[in-house]
Amino acid sequence: MTLQQEIVGNAMQMAVVNLNPGQTVYCEAGKFLFKTANVTMETRLSGPSGGGGQQQGGSGGGMGGLLRQAMGTAMQVGQRALAGESLAFQYFSAQGGEGTVGFAGVLPGEMRALELDGTRAWFAEKDAFVAAESSVEFGIAFQGGRTGMSGGEGFVLEKFTGYGTVIIAGAGNFIDLNPADFGGRIEVDTGCVVAFEEGIQYGVQRVGGLNRQGIMNAVFGGEGLSLATLEGNGRVILQSLTIEGLANALKKAQGGDKQGPTGGLFSTHAG
Repeated sequence: MTLQQEIVGNAMQMAVVNLNPGQTVYCEAGKFLFKTANVTMETRLSGPSGGGGQQQGGSGGGMGGLLRQAMGTAMQVGQRALAGESLAFQYFSAQGGEGTVGFAGVLPGEMRALELDGTRAWFAEKDAFVAAESSVEFGIAFQGGRTGMSGGEGFVLEKFTGYGTVIIAGAGNFIDLNPADFGGRIEVDTGCVVAFEEGIQYGVQRVGGLNRQGIMNAVFGGEGLSLATLEGNGRVILQSLTIEGLANALKKAQGGDKQGPTGGLFSTHAG
């Protein structure tokens, strides 16, 4: 059953979700806004894993089943800890009638509802996830060490599989692109990637060579040493505002930006 939801607002959007009796939606801890009184809320360490969002009881496998469940939960929590994600999920279910729950991201910007039909997974940057139906499985995907270490934001991705609706959020405004419409490849600031479909090849490349122009790009261009590359045929969602850009703007407004014209490589800001 498709999740009934509406994304409202402008500069800081939120998702208002209507739940049918017995329907469950889960979110990352800290993304919940409000709920009606007939919606129950439960916090768990485990995420959905093919069980409709419900934790598997020990009756099916006795002590062995409980042990396997505990080990699975520990692995999920360990992955999220390594990725810098929230360690817990909050689950919301409507009881005795329809209920309503509200969710939001943590930065000024847009939200988007993605519909999964079981054929293609979606990948998102590690702070994008807001909420999803319990039929959607949340996972962590680690990019290869070489790509991740040079790409920063690209090292850890959230992965969504299964069926149903998943809601993501980003900073600024969204733009939808398909690399196939631009010769099969696009290059973007690593902080601008919000999400992309399975089948898109994600990578990181150096901005220019180790020459005069390459150094000029890195020091004065504001993009650092790397760009993200997205290749293939599929949907890509980019955001117009990066978290780093927002943080630098706030520091500058507070008088704490000591970078000067040379950018971050020669920053004297302490902290």
